[in-house]
Amino acid sequence: LVSCFTVGQHNGLQHLRCDLHRLDEGPSVQTVLTREDGLRYYRTMQTMRRMELKADQLYKQKIIRGFCHLYDGQEACAVGIEAGISPTDHLITAYRSHGYTYTRGVSVKEIMAELTGRSGGVAKGKGGSMHMYAKNFYGGNGIVGAQVPLGAGVALACQYQGKNEVCVTLYGDGAANQGQIFESFNMAALWKLPCIFICENNKYGMGTSVERASASTDYYKRGDYIPGLRVDGMDVLSVREATRFAADYCRSGKGPILMELQTYRYHGHSMSDPGVSYRTREEIQEIRSKSDPITMLKDCMISRNMASLEEIKDIDATVRKEIEEAAQFATSDPEPPLEDLCKHIFYNDAPLEVRGTHPWMRLKSIS
Repeated sequence: LVSCFTVGQHNGLQHLRCDLHRLDEGPSVQTVLTREDGLRYYRTMQTMRRMELKADQLYKQKIIRGFCHLYDGQEACAVGIEAGISPTDHLITAYRSHGYTYTRGVSVKEIMAELTGRSGGVAKGKGGSMHMYAKNFYGGNGIVGAQVPLGAGVALACQYQGKNEVCVTLYGDGAANQGQIFESFNMAALWKLPCIFICENNKYGMGTSVERASASTDYYKRGDYIPGLRVDGMDVLSVREATRFAADYCRSGKGPILMELQTYRYHGHSMSDPGVSYRTREEIQEIRSKSDPITMLKDCMISRNMASLEEIKDIDATVRKEIEEAAQFATSDPEPPLEDLCKHIFYNDAPLEVRGTHPWMRLKSIS
């Protein structure tokens, strides 16, 4: 659990726990949380939570259709990782990507409009839930585990360009037994690529618990020859400090490092999964009551006089208003017209004709 101690008037001190593999030392066991950082982390996590709950509502109203994987419960992972790297660093993840799209700088309005397939969406309504992108953010990838070799490739580009940047490559426990992940580990270790491989272990791959799917559930050790560390993925400061440590390790030229974040998702795997056929409601409620990342941070800050309950309530009200306005935009913005279907297929080519839905329909592809 979070343990905070007051340092001066505006700071709190956090004690961290970390399991290590092939490392003589890990992240610092103490870190300082400033009032400004704490309030920013709280607002970001609360925005992500409210955004996902609104997406759940719109999906049940059949306004959002198709695949939709929600991130509520795991907010501390995305916020902690982002706090531990630079905006110029790179990040790629799987299809539970709404939270990372937001932390990488895309507005709630653009994310919600993408979910509803509207022109104002971040991918112009063509990507949907699983395919959102931003500067130095490469999605949102729909194939299980396929983003991991891509992330190793981005790390190779970082090394080749010599800008001292790193690539954070995320995958879940459900993808952790994929062969392509171990191939990526091997190449990254051989070439000493600046890649932080991160397994977000939310305990279930679709409806299968980690114990039923993996002979070893110590995912931070699964890189074998690659050093690893495991931290509490429900604690935003633990994630932040572990990520800072991992980024410094990669930037020093030592090669890749592996992180396991122990976290939990409140929703089912996707919106088609009620999420209670393979786990009990009591299990979900226990995690909510004891380990919720937003509640832990809020309680920490209030108990140490780093923020008042009124300030927290003001943030909550502001976030709710922002989400409602974004949802209003996402349900009223027009859908992209048919003639936009073939635009942006190519990055930089002269306009060309593309056959439409039947042989007589001709569409123009414009880069």
